[in-house]
Amino acid sequence: MLLVVTEVYRQQLWLYENKKQSISDAIVSLNQPHIRPIVRVKARESVEFGAKLSASYFDRYVLLNHISWDNFNESADLKKQVEGFKNDIGYYPESVHVDQIYRTRENRVLCKKRGIKMSGPPLGRPPANVSKEQKRQANESERIRNSIEANFGQGKIRFSLNKIMAKLSHTSETAIAITFWPCGIRG
Repeated sequence: MLLVVTEVYRQQLWLYENKKQSISDAIVSLNQPHIRPIVRVKARESVEFGAKLSASYFDRYVLLNHISWDNFNESADLKKQVEGFKNDIGYYPESVHVDQIYRTRENRVLCKKRGIKMSGPPLGRPPANVSKEQKRQANESERIRNSIEANFGQGKIRFSLNKIMAKLSHTSETAIAITFWPCGIRG
């Protein structure tokens, strides 16, 4: 605790002397000094505290691909997730059902190269006429994508994923992985 308080003092002194408002890796919790604020674009809260996760969902299992206490852009994880899937299962997935943040040009090219269908609308202007079959496929894809969101919701509500109180980063990561048991973290 003394080391943490010393570091908080050093950070606050640096902010004061340099007339700055923020510092990288600012300590925001004396009990959990590894936690960083993560700015979110959500209606309820603009800032969240805790780990940021990147996960995939396959055959009713959640695979944790990336846990970080710092903010990161999940779209960069798609390549690692697709390659991890191939290593674990033996083949590339037929399709990926992703949030809008994953639908970058780079990820679209990656999926096309590997013969993987990516959910969501294509880039560019939306088509004037959308058939019933296209609407049905879009709804089915969204339903599949929501399964991962449901697992996060269940983890927060039923298993207190949003209330991890472990003191050390690695014990917090273990508590997070246990929430999604039996899969754990893909190395």
